[in-house]
Amino acid sequence: MPPMRGLVAIAALLGACALLVSGCGEAKKAEAAPPAPKPHCAHPVGWQKLANRIHAPVYCPGWLPDPLTGQIGSQDNNINSVSADRSYLESWVWQETGPGAAGGELHVNLRAYPGGTDSKNVPCFDQAAGTFDANGIHATYYTVNQDADEWHIALLWRKYGNLYTVSEHVAPPLTAGKVMQYLRHELRSLVVIRPA
Repeated sequence: MPPMRGLVAIAALLGACALLVSGCGEAKKAEAAPPAPKPHCAHPVGWQKLANRIHAPVYCPGWLPDPLTGQIGSQDNNINSVSADRSYLESWVWQETGPGAAGGELHVNLRAYPGGTDSKNVPCFDQAAGTFDANGIHATYYTVNQDADEWHIALLWRKYGNLYTVSEHVAPPLTAGKVMQYLRHELRSLVVIRPA
């Protein structure tokens, strides 16, 4: 019986050593992993013109769901609007009709209201459903919205004395959970462009 106890003790010792070695290896891998890439504006020219036009910082999307581009003036940029109070709405949409998996829609809006809620054009954002922090932004989710954000989930935040939103339509092929995932990725990818 004593030899058996000795074998069990040796096996336990070897197992502990293996765990330590693998743990150290994982820690080294984590230390060596490169940092997440810094967000970049994929199409800065139009966004710089917009910032200059409204005399306020704007957020350029570094990522939108494929096939949306985030480029102002592109074929999928269905709304490019600036109001007299300098608030703006930039919208991108893709639609495909057809039965089953062939049909669907992607629709993303980016908006800003310089001066915050003093703008007479701020639509109603209602039913806050939580918050998300990324990219130096503390945003609140809203699930009941009006105007071009109707049927969208919206992220809303205040920065630089302005009110900003990014919203996405909940429609096939996307579920509400997938839209929330996309919105988090979109928020992480935003790049501030200041007026020149």
